[in-house]
Amino acid sequence: MKEVDETTWATLRRFRFDPEILEMIRGRLAVSESTVSALPGPVESASQQDLFSLPPQESTEGKALAAEGRNAMRSGLVGVVVLAGGMATRFGGVVKAAVEVVPGHSFLRVKLSDIQHAAIAVNANLPVFLMTSFATSDEIRRLMRDMILPQVPIEIVEQSVTMRLTPLGQVFHDALGRPSLCATGHGDLLPSLRVSGALDRFRAKGGKVLLISNVDNLAARIDPRIIGAHLRAKKAITVEVVKKEQGDKGGIPARVAGQLQIVEEFRLPPSFDASTVPYFNTNTFVVDAEAVDRDFAMDWFTVRRKIDGREAVQAERLLGQVTAFLPTQFVVVERHGPEGRFLPVKDREDLQARLPEINEILRNLGLHNSRNASSDNLWKI
Repeated sequence: MKEVDETTWATLRRFRFDPEILEMIRGRLAVSESTVSALPGPVESASQQDLFSLPPQESTEGKALAAEGRNAMRSGLVGVVVLAGGMATRFGGVVKAAVEVVPGHSFLRVKLSDIQHAAIAVNANLPVFLMTSFATSDEIRRLMRDMILPQVPIEIVEQSVTMRLTPLGQVFHDALGRPSLCATGHGDLLPSLRVSGALDRFRAKGGKVLLISNVDNLAARIDPRIIGAHLRAKKAITVEVVKKEQGDKGGIPARVAGQLQIVEEFRLPPSFDASTVPYFNTNTFVVDAEAVDRDFAMDWFTVRRKIDGREAVQAERLLGQVTAFLPTQFVVVERHGPEGRFLPVKDREDLQARLPEINEILRNLGLHNSRNASSDNLWKI
């Protein structure tokens, strides 16, 4: 590819660009995506019996699950993954992890503060793996230089990169004439953990389970009940789901050829009405480290985006698809309120709308408002 400059090549080499993936996507542009993403069998909604509702914290069962989870944390079995990759486009080109949700507290700082609080509570280390991308890694590394977090050893794991294509299969160039690069989706997490050696190192130290959540979901805190529920179910994967609200779209719990898994709505057959399924995936998981320490034949999906006013095609993998390969438990969690666990923030409008709930999370973390929260939302430790 003669049109690729040396600076771009350096990024492609650093972030494990695979030209075979690009050629595969180029070949797919002549094929219907519905054919490529077809499911391997009939689809049925998950039944109520397929879902486990997380018991309240103060219930007898909730306390029992929390005790199991805390014991696992205290025994060094638990690690945490924070998904902080992507393209840094939703906040005007600023890396989301670095965006201050309130002055002095970025998304990343709040997530790591929660993990630190949990580690202190059980008097044990909670290792953290931050998945970054070519667009976010350097800024997150800079942020980490200013953070001192006892009991929270942090390792950065970089996901891979690819190039966008035009609908005709040519390399898509940005407004400056450079090849347009893109991250490969959160489905790149598991191979990135393996290729980097991070998963090996975690397991070698006795690590057994990993909690995974998005950096922009501040409600997905470290809850020992979730760990306890995962361990008790003895399934390779636990997926948190919530009740849908208006406008929600995403992966749903369903059975494909009888197997319980996450199915993305765009993969459903036309005869299946996704609106009849009342729950959807929050992209918060607990996984067994041993079970995910292998290759999975996960699909590459083509995604069309508007870049500089023009249509571009990029390739992504979706983490939820790993549930098609391993036994999975679906846990229904609260969406709102003091036990709410789903508060995604996609852009600045979302951030403003969710500030009251974010303020409550900060209070629960021991961060207190220096002024009235309704005035300017200034916080301090």
